Amino acid sequence: MGRKRVTNYGVGEVGRWVSLTPTSRLFRRGWKVSAGCDGASLAGFVVQGSNGEFPLLTSSERLEVVSRVRQATSKDKLLLAGSGCESTQATVEMTLSMAQVGADAAMVVTPCYYRGRMSSAALIHHYTKVADLSPIPVVLYSVPANTGLDLPVDAVVTLSQHPNIVGIKDSGGDVTRIGLIVHKTRRQDFHVLAGSAGFLLAGYAVGAVGGICALANVLGAQVCQLERLCLTGQWEDAQKLQHRLIEPNTAVSSQPLAPKSGGVCVLIGAGAREGTGVPTQALPCQKVPLENIPGWELLVPPQKILTSDKVTRRFGIPGLKKTMDWFGYYGGPCRAPLQELSPAEEEALRMDFTSNGWL
Repeated sequence: MGRKRVTNYGVGEVGRWVSLTPTSRLFRRGWKVSAGCDGASLAGFVVQGSNGEFPLLTSSERLEVVSRVRQATSKDKLLLAGSGCESTQATVEMTLSMAQVGADAAMVVTPCYYRGRMSSAALIHHYTKVADLSPIPVVLYSVPANTGLDLPVDAVVTLSQHPNIVGIKDSGGDVTRIGLIVHKTRRQDFHVLAGSAGFLLAGYAVGAVGGICALANVLGAQVCQLERLCLTGQWEDAQKLQHRLIEPNTAVSSQPLAPKSGGVCVLIGAGAREGTGVPTQALPCQKVPLENIPGWELLVPPQKILTSDKVTRRFGIPGLKKTMDWFGYYGGPCRAPLQELSPAEEEALRMDFTSNGWL
């Protein structure tokens, strides 16, 4: 133990923040890495998250994707790989294999098939075992819209004390919960990441230090701009940009938001950990007083942030891949049983982008 941890995640500025995007957006044809932001502003990539279709890939395919991303990216770019499986043993083995093929850190989703027995104690045991045996840092991943399971706050607080658990990607969209996790882990070297561009501004306001955002697959520069506006206190401009990103974000998200609660995601933040190849530039987390944000009441609760819940459920990964094609990247076909968009769905998807000025 006693390892130093990856620190201070944020959104895509050169030399300051890491921007990780889900795997689908990483590739043009021929496995060349591409980025929604200027490549120089990205510190790395997230591979095998929800938008990477990892549940639909074989184990060997999952490892091949990570290996190819590692080969196609510069060594100074952080590579965060999803290694979660249903059993603890399988997750340990997948995490070890991800490290062997070049991942700098592992993002581990909650096991959920037996969700009725996934108590705080069970999840703490699971993540502790994985982190104890992982040669790379571990990021917790809570995505209740896909798993039906929120990683309990008390479990997150306990796990934040583990020297090899560096943070959490929280995709639930509950800004109150995100703020509570930030508050309760404030004495730990632990970092909270918003799991969607739809509530990135709100996440920063309550102390999140970055985000892993599927929308950065297609609007990476705009997501990076939103982060910069937040960090420089330009809240009125940030709010205007956030509003224009909400409908496109929900249209391409693979995570339909419950009010309670091979793609890449963009991670926004900076990291430092000795002996891992992770970038060493780090800034302190910037906490923003809510009263400094014009119209804050318009941004919470989460159901007011993500107003296109039905659109999210309709489009998901097929919508993300289609928009990648529109923006000059390679989305490609979906892995069955996912189906391509119908003409009517494609038209509705295009409207979400054109009505907000992106197409």
